[in-house]
Amino acid sequence: MNNLAVPRDADPVDALIKSIRIPPRPSLLADLQRELAAADPSPTAIGRIIASDVGMSGALLKLANSPLYGSTRKAKSIDQAILFLGINQVAALMTGLLARQAIPSDSAALAAFWDLSTRRAQAMVFLSHRLRIGAPDVAHTFGLFCDTGVALLLNRFPGYAATFEAACLDPQRRVTDIEDERHSTNHAAVGCLLARNWGLSSDVSVAILHHHDYSVIDDAATDDAVRSLVALALLAERSLQAYQGHAVSLEWEKGGARACAYLGLSDDEITDLLDHLLDCFSH
Repeated sequence: MNNLAVPRDADPVDALIKSIRIPPRPSLLADLQRELAAADPSPTAIGRIIASDVGMSGALLKLANSPLYGSTRKAKSIDQAILFLGINQVAALMTGLLARQAIPSDSAALAAFWDLSTRRAQAMVFLSHRLRIGAPDVAHTFGLFCDTGVALLLNRFPGYAATFEAACLDPQRRVTDIEDERHSTNHAAVGCLLARNWGLSSDVSVAILHHHDYSVIDDAATDDAVRSLVALALLAERSLQAYQGHAVSLEWEKGGARACAYLGLSDDEITDLLDHLLDCFSH
């Protein structure tokens, strides 16, 4: 994978990455992050920031009332959404909505990409809640952003869609290795760059960079938060493949055993989790 933290002079790969249009961090997100970084973040101030954009407010309420976010009550206002879900989860939902706005779905491939990314983020929240692993808002943000590099590379390379399809169908090799061979970069590296530019947490950006490198799950030197996100992402991916009608998840075949061992889950527990996720996807 590309090491984005190391500067390189006159490196063609570095020049290539710079040629990929990374959307700037939205001002609304910067305002939210500034308030969240305060010593005592104000729910009222956060509600006011969100309410300044009517479209975002409506979309946020729709997401906040999804059964996958764990609230049994229906929020009728932004203030109620903050009260029911907490400011961090609301901020994570807003971050996802702003990402979708910054990388528009102007093709069928991108529209399908965003639908899948949204469901992955929802699955990550469900799994974080259910298994009590990590913070649900961090899981949501990672779930949505882990494949944003795909959307950016679809816009950059005319042949990238074929590359990504072929990479996803390879039963043994890493998706990112095949992307590197054909395009001298990969969606994990580009997604990590976007996450860093948007001020997302280091756990999220590092997990994005390594989310197809399943050896990281066994690496005791890697932060547990990163290992957990990569392991949960494999579970989410398996649920998405089942939702799409696929009997087998190739990514699960590559890393599922490691994820199960790390998370301490039996086959029966995996089946139960998948059944609950599929039920949530159908609502």
